Amino acid sequence: MIAIVFHSGYGHTEVQARAVARGVARTGTPRLVPVHQIEDHWDALAAADGLAFGAPTYMGSASAPFKAFMDASAARVWSAQRWRDKPAAGFTTSAWPSGDKLQTLVQLALFAMQHGMIWIGLDQLPVDGEAAPNRLGAWLGAMGRNRHGEAAPSEGDLASSEHLGARLARVADELRRGRAAGGGA
Repeated sequence: MIAIVFHSGYGHTEVQARAVARGVARTGTPRLVPVHQIEDHWDALAAADGLAFGAPTYMGSASAPFKAFMDASAARVWSAQRWRDKPAAGFTTSAWPSGDKLQTLVQLALFAMQHGMIWIGLDQLPVDGEAAPNRLGAWLGAMGRNRHGEAAPSEGDLASSEHLGARLARVADELRRGRAAGGGA
C-alpha cells in the first residue's frame, strides 16, 4: 500500500493527489490520507510500502496544515524512525508559473530525508505546451499549476502526477520484493 498524505486548501492538490493515486493503482494499492484525518492513519503510514506527500505552495512553502502534519511526525514517527528506508515522493501546486513550487518540493524532500526515507523524483523529460507532461520542468517531484478560477491543474500536470505515483509504487514494490528475497534495505 502506498499512502498519499496531502492537504488541499481549495481542492487543487486533492485533484493532484487523486492523479498520484491513479498512478499507484497501476501496480499497487493507494490510500488517500488528508492531513485533517491524520490521527486515524499513523499506524497505516508506518505499515505502508511508500509515502507520497502533497501540499499546495502558499507563500513559497508548504501550507500550514501540511506543516502541522510534518511537525507532528517528529514525536509520532521520527524518534522511532518508523519510515526509515521507505520510498517517498512529493507533489505540489500553485496558481503562478513559478509560485516557488520548487521550494515546497525541497521542503518535502528534506522532510523525507529527516525520516531516513528514499526520495523518488520525477523522471520525465520536460515538454513544452499547456497539456504536455512535465511542462513545468520539474525533477524533484510533480508540479501543478492551476490558474485562478480553474478547478484543477492542467492535463499534463496531472499526467506527471500520475506518472510519479506509478514510479513510486514500482520502486516500492521492487524494494519490498528485494527485502523479501533477503536483499536487505
